[in-house]
Amino acid sequence: MPLSDPLTLDALHRIAAALERLAPPAPKPADLAAADAFVWNPQGPKLDPVARVNRVEMVLLRGIDRARDTLIENTRRFAEGLPANNALLWGARGMGKSSLVKAAHATVNGDLARAGQGAVLKLVEIHREDIESLPQLMALVRGSDYRFIVFCDDLSFDHDDTSYKSLKAVLEGGIEGRPDNVIFYATSNRRHLLPRDMMENERSTSINPGEAVEEKVSLSDRFGLWLGFHKCSQDEYLAMVFGYAAHFGIATNEDQLRAEALEWATTRGSRSGRVAWQFVQDHAGRAGLRLEA
Repeated sequence: MPLSDPLTLDALHRIAAALERLAPPAPKPADLAAADAFVWNPQGPKLDPVARVNRVEMVLLRGIDRARDTLIENTRRFAEGLPANNALLWGARGMGKSSLVKAAHATVNGDLARAGQGAVLKLVEIHREDIESLPQLMALVRGSDYRFIVFCDDLSFDHDDTSYKSLKAVLEGGIEGRPDNVIFYATSNRRHLLPRDMMENERSTSINPGEAVEEKVSLSDRFGLWLGFHKCSQDEYLAMVFGYAAHFGIATNEDQLRAEALEWATTRGSRSGRVAWQFVQDHAGRAGLRLEA
């Protein structure tokens, strides 16, 4: 049957399409100079550039001085090609864990740019549900002249979730290991990334309880740097409120602002950087002010 026959051509097209699905073409190299931050899209697979990162300036992050200094120093060493650790920022909600990661990236990149080295540090966000695609991401950035902070916000694992094994392998245990130009930062409300009842269940049902728990707890051991975030005191909360007010030029009676801020925290049942920011937004909105630095 000649190749020009319509039936033959149709069959060849269908065979070619099936082969492409089985072995898709290699992804096009990302234009890493297009932005300083990207979101990992495993469906491409590709890195989607982020034109404007939703970040808080470092000067506005109050009450986390030790964690701030430690993470910036770790990030700076990594950007300069020196040894640095994967970092796990864990603890209380709304205390600036993810904000600190983004601010540290901007701070170090800014320092490098002022030193004439250029913005060599890229921030890549990977969503929790895409953790199993980490090996693809590592393959994409391995060998690049840039250095990458791979960042996962609110990382945790639930019952019957085995994707944590992919993360363990990429961080240290895989045959290739983590590329020298990649570091992994994660935030979580859980110190060991796993719910306490899951660990207790392993102890009660396993033949060898110690080994079962060790298998799961060893994930957090892959992070050489643990930074704990705890609930803030009333004074720290108020310092955050006044810091925001001063930064955005909100002129108001200090006693009135203090009373309203404390009432706001009481109605929320908590004090944190997030609650402070939400109060300042509400206060500015009621006063008809725009929050422009």
